[in-house]
Order: sequence, then structure tokens, then C-alpha cells
Amino acid sequence: MQTVGNNATSDLIMVVDDEVDILELVCYNLEESGYRTIRVETGEEALKQVQKTNPDLIILDLMLPAINGLEVCRILKNNLSTADIPIIMLTARGEESDIVTGLELGADDYVTKPFSPRVLLARIKAVIRRPKSVSKDKRKENLTYENISISPGRRQVKVDDIKIELTFTEFEILHLLLRHPGWVFTRNQIVEQVRGDNYPVTDRSVDFQIVGLRKKLGDAGDLIETVRGVGYRIKEL
Repeated sequence: MQTVGNNATSDLIMVVDDEVDILELVCYNLEESGYRTIRVETGEEALKQVQKTNPDLIILDLMLPAINGLEVCRILKNNLSTADIPIIMLTARGEESDIVTGLELGADDYVTKPFSPRVLLARIKAVIRRPKSVSKDKRKENLTYENISISPGRRQVKVDDIKIELTFTEFEILHLLLRHPGWVFTRNQIVEQVRGDNYPVTDRSVDFQIVGLRKKLGDAGDLIETVRGVGYRIKEL
């Protein structure tokens, strides 16, 4: 169901939660703040509604029946037509691993239950304001560098024609570096370019991503150079 709030903005937010009370609370506060909302109670329905309505942002509970929130996030972020839609996770879980998994799959932020509606609204405004680091046209451009080929449209990376499975963040970092051979990116620049400003990760998180990326790329991982005290770059040939 779609609802338009007072002084409605052009921003349409899909709220996905199987707890009706929370769903109504979140939507009420969003509508009072001028957002249009779509209420969805299952992951399966969320995937259908996204294709129909193309929301500007999704608030996604992780604990959903059948298809859980993490799987919904993974599917959306691996689909070119929906990968740019920001996702804020709602979770009652306190385990850091769930939050990290969600962010790795491509979620833009998270809020843990119980939460303050004011905090949630502030997070929404911050995420919506973030500039898109890569235009949709750029995302569609296939790239080949040495023995690495990357197809953004298919979310596919190959090394010596062998497909390599990367996480959402690993893929975005590699795509960023390959578009600018020889350019040095600081860790903060990588976070801002790949995920948007104010993304809740640390310098160590970027280092962790690079380690995993190099390992998956095998010998081709040597193309990713560490510039001590600065950041990372793709070796210029």
C-alpha cells in the first residue's frame, strides 16, 4: 500500500517489516515528515514491489519470514536496475556479524531496534543526500585491464576468463580502481566513492577488503598496490 504524507516530497520510501506495529510506526513518522511510503511485510513482496515502484530508499528489516532481509539486500544490490537504491537495515540483532554482513552485501546504513524515529529520519536524510559515486552509464561500461575483465552490468569479474566471486564492496572497490589506473585513493576516498560519505566503516575495514580482493584475484591481485601512508592504486602499466 502506498501512502502520501503531508507536504509530500518526491522521495518514495519502501518500508519492509513483518511486525505490523513497527511498520505502522515507521511509516507514520515518514509520512509526517513529508515522505511517500510503501508498506511491505515480506521479502518476496519487497522484491516484487521494487520492480513496480522503483523507490528512492528502502528500510529493510533483517528478520523476515521465508526470504530474509540479507537475501533481499543481496538480490537487489546484484541487480543493475536496483543496485543504486539505498538500503537502511533495521535489525533487533546486536551481533556485529549481522551488521557487517549487511554492509558487505551493499546496505548503506543500519539502525538497531529499539530505535528513535528521529534518529531513523536523520539517517534517511543523510543517505538520500549522499552523491552517487558512479553514474549508471559508467556502471554499464565493461573494462579490461591486463588479465582482469569486469562487467558492471552482469556484476561479473573474470581473471584469465575464469569467473571470480566478489562481495558487493569488493566489486565496487575493484571497479573504482580499474577506472583510474595509477591514481592513488586514500581509504577515506575509497569509502566516499564506493559507499558515499559518512559510511560507518573504518580504515581497517578498507584494508580488510583489499586483502580479500587480492586473495580472490590470485596473481592478478599484485596489480593492486599499497602506497604506504596514503592508500591504494592499480599499478599503471
